[in-house]
Amino acid sequence: MAVQKLYAGAKLREIRLRMELTQKEFAARLGVSLPYLNQMENNNRPVSTAVVLALAREFGTDVTELSTGDSERMVTDLREALADPVFPAPAPSAADLRLVASNAPGVARALLALHRAYRQTHERLASLDEALGREDRVLRASPWEEVRDFFHYCDNYIDAVDRAAEHFASGPDTLDAKIARLLERRGVVTQATDGPILRSYDPQRRVLMLSDKASGATKRFQMLHQLALLTQNDLLEATLDLARFQSDEARSIAKIGLANYFAGAALLPYRTFLAAAQESRHDLEILADRFGASIEQIAHRLSTLQRPGAKGVPFWFVRVDQAGTITKRHSATRLQFARYGGACPLWNVHRAFETPGRFLRQLAETPDGVRYFSLARDVSKSGGSFRAPVRRYAIGLGCEIRHAEALTYADDMDLTNPQAFEPIGISCRICARPDCHQRSVPPLEQELRVDHDMRGILPYAIAGPQQS
Repeated sequence: MAVQKLYAGAKLREIRLRMELTQKEFAARLGVSLPYLNQMENNNRPVSTAVVLALAREFGTDVTELSTGDSERMVTDLREALADPVFPAPAPSAADLRLVASNAPGVARALLALHRAYRQTHERLASLDEALGREDRVLRASPWEEVRDFFHYCDNYIDAVDRAAEHFASGPDTLDAKIARLLERRGVVTQATDGPILRSYDPQRRVLMLSDKASGATKRFQMLHQLALLTQNDLLEATLDLARFQSDEARSIAKIGLANYFAGAALLPYRTFLAAAQESRHDLEILADRFGASIEQIAHRLSTLQRPGAKGVPFWFVRVDQAGTITKRHSATRLQFARYGGACPLWNVHRAFETPGRFLRQLAETPDGVRYFSLARDVSKSGGSFRAPVRRYAIGLGCEIRHAEALTYADDMDLTNPQAFEPIGISCRICARPDCHQRSVPPLEQELRVDHDMRGILPYAIAGPQQS
């Protein structure tokens, strides 16, 4: 497999400006010529190994940051958006998309926002939404999608909130003792309720109601969420100010997300949890038992361990419902989930519903040739009584195959045999595989051939990728 060249002009420019250096001064520190630096900053030339080593030596840069961040996510999002038939064919090449994502990220975000607005308008018209014909309605991104994109482009790691939560959890006291003490200090009384609501706080009476049907891990998480709102409000609000959401609804949803982030990071403090994850070789059950957390909380937290200078294994994490709809998604890997539609039906995450309580393992390869180790399990949640509805979900956790040896789950798998890897995609609408037996819709960016006298697995044949 060919080694992908590293183009990181925007990141180089960001480091230089942060150090308040001119291009001439920066080039001298890196040991390269001024024209060469200029070409790298404009992505006309890749970043050389010598420059990567100089960045680490001269500036203490975490070199893994050069190959992560917004760029790969934007390339995937742009590719999916531009595959829409509303855009004329042929679609831009991957090289062009990388150039736009690296050199003009503002333009890329604007294009994605425009396409999202188009899709929402189209869906409203198709479903005869109540907004049809109302000229006073302002077209804007869905607040939920806006918040999801905020965490997505932050690499699902919010440094200030994560460090505050780690400090909160530090000290000789147990976390439960600290929670009890802080609630008592603020005059908050906890009471049990048998209703369907997990958590309800009355600020006037200072009463925190928690469902007695919730597990111990869920109750602990909900108390930490409420403490985040009570003790970290200034930090949460400052983070929201920096995000500059387009609507009050998005800001309110994001505040819930940040309080949840704080709760998860306090329950699973970064350095302590990272050390435990490495020691246990990422055994989710051992970690859940040690930290008093759920399997889903552990898997989600593993996908956030991207602190500069102390990164864990870069995981992707996804949660799906029985319809295949993605309800949570994050990736610190090259694999980026589709923004629209469900996940590829060939992923083992869909089979987890068939084997409750068991971990399913899969070796998979995406159309770009990257290989992954994937772990899946159902995380169905009981309603607490015979007639209460059960919420059924499955989670998937995975990493690129070069990190699989750090996972206990991969010990007896043949990681070097190409035949052991199942071909998977991202979603049918952007997947280029011509012979997939599970394809539900044709790929948007490829031509179809229809032969009335022949029928294969599909009622059409895919002509192959268009040349651009």
